[in-house]
Amino acid sequence: MRPLPSRWDAVAEKVPDSLADLRGPATGTVELPLRLAWSGLRVFDLDDPRLRLSMYHVVLTEGRRQDVETYVCADHVLADWPRLRRLVARRLREAWEVRFTVLAGEAG
Repeated sequence: MRPLPSRWDAVAEKVPDSLADLRGPATGTVELPLRLAWSGLRVFDLDDPRLRLSMYHVVLTEGRRQDVETYVCADHVLADWPRLRRLVARRLREAWEVRFTVLAGEAG
């Protein structure tokens, strides 16, 4: 019997082609759909760095590429990446840093 595929096998497909594709809001409150935030908090205040990082973790981990492009703001990814990269799985982090080499430089 063949093992089930890993949820991380297609992780690179969820990473946008360009940071410019990330057109999520920079401020305000966002309510994620239940299919993304199915357990716990669904409403996030983007002006609170902890809540923003929590929401980005959910979207990057559970969302599809369209979700990432809809809910994630490029400026926040660039500014928050040193902390955000510690919250996501290694394969997801690597996929983002391979696609966007500027993030690998921000990792330190």
